[in-house]
Amino acid sequence: MRLSQFRTLMQDEFGEMRAGSLARDHVFAELGGRSAEQAIEAGIDPKRVWQVICEAYDVPEDRRLGRDD
Repeated sequence: MRLSQFRTLMQDEFGEMRAGSLARDHVFAELGGRSAEQAIEAGIDPKRVWQVICEAYDVPEDRRLGRDD
């Protein structure tokens, strides 16, 4: 997954402001005690980061691949 796709999925699911805050501020044990941004900077695949966020925030399966426009 490209970083741009990760950001689009985040914004579509959480809204622009909340997505940014969540990516910066929420620390996930599953990502080694890192935020989403820190995990990606550390080389963790954005797809894995997205999966962790989906699990933590109970994103329904039908929205995990993005919106159907």
